[in-house]
Formats: sequence, C-alpha cells, structure tokens
Amino acid sequence: MDILNFLLGFFSQYGYAAVFLVLILCGFGLPVPEDITLVSGGIIAALGHAKVDIMFAVSMFGVLLGDGIIFFAGRYYGERILKVKIIAKLMTPKRFQMVQEKFEKYGKMVIFVARFMPGLRTPIFLTAGISKKVTPFRFFLLDGFAALISVPVWVYAGYHGAHNIEKLMKVVKKGQKGTIILTLVGIAIFVAYKAWQGRKAIVEKKDLNK
Repeated sequence: MDILNFLLGFFSQYGYAAVFLVLILCGFGLPVPEDITLVSGGIIAALGHAKVDIMFAVSMFGVLLGDGIIFFAGRYYGERILKVKIIAKLMTPKRFQMVQEKFEKYGKMVIFVARFMPGLRTPIFLTAGISKKVTPFRFFLLDGFAALISVPVWVYAGYHGAHNIEKLMKVVKKGQKGTIILTLVGIAIFVAYKAWQGRKAIVEKKDLNK
C-alpha cells in the first residue's frame, strides 16, 4: 500500500506526465510494479484528476516506449551494453545465457510472454535487441498485442475499483497470480504445439521417403 499511496499522491499532482514517466522507467527495471502503476493511473482518473480513456492511451504509449527503448538500446549497442554497470547488475552473464536459451527454445513468442513476467521482461527485451533475431516490427507487434491485453485491464480496474481500494488491491493480487498461471499454461500449450509440429514433420518426412 505504501507504493500505491506514493503513486496516487505523485500522479494526482503531476497527472499524465507522471504516469508516463514512471511507466518508461518501469521498462528500465524500476522496482515499481507496472500493474500497480497502471491501477494508480485508473484510480486518479476516477478521482477526477484525469480522463480514463486518455489515461489508457498515455499508459499504452508509456509502456511501449519504455519497452522500445530497451529493445533498441540492445539492438544498437549489441553486447557492449552489457558492460554498462547498471545493465551488468540487471543482466548477469548467467541470466543473459538463460534468456538466449529461452529464445532458442520458444522462438519469438518469448516477447509476448515477457510482458506478463515482470522479472524477466527487461532482460528479454534487451536480449531480443542484442540478438537481432526479432525485427522491430515483430517486436512491437507482439509486445503491443500483449500490452493491449494487460494495460486496459489494470487501468480500468483502477478506475472502476477506486471506491474501495482495499478490495481493489485484493483483486489485483489475485489478478497477478492468475496472470502467472495463465502465462505458464500458455507456455505449456505452445511447447506442446511445437512438439506436435516436430513429430508431425518427422512422420511426413518418413512417409515421403517410403
């Protein structure tokens, strides 16, 4: 609640610009939950400090810009960026190797899944840029589609739940857990689908060789 109260005060005073700034910094790994930031934006809209639809648009832009900066920083500087002290703390060699393995195993869909995984979002987007395995168009397509799912949910949840913040925060916590579960289920389905495709391709190849 301390973070929520701080954000509500900050956002109420500085409005859209404050929400926009915090969301960009979230993309850089700022230790402030993005969902709480979005919910806070919705709450101040309900309190009359902003228009909820404009808040949604500002939030989408802030989220995508923050993600894009990380992606293009990796794409432009390559592995040199891993030597920057702040980045080096966030992206250790072990974590960098782990994220690369995720790309090898799951492909470009890692970008979509990363939006729902706060701890891995920044490392994955940075690695996507460094590896250049994902084009900017594909990056924003996948990240944007994922953001269209998560951003309006939290902003409008804050807007409609502002009359009972205690109950709202319980819903947010349940939503966070639900998001993790759905993400894991989605990954499992995707892996199973890729495995099925692989087996199907092997069978078809055997049939052609008969």
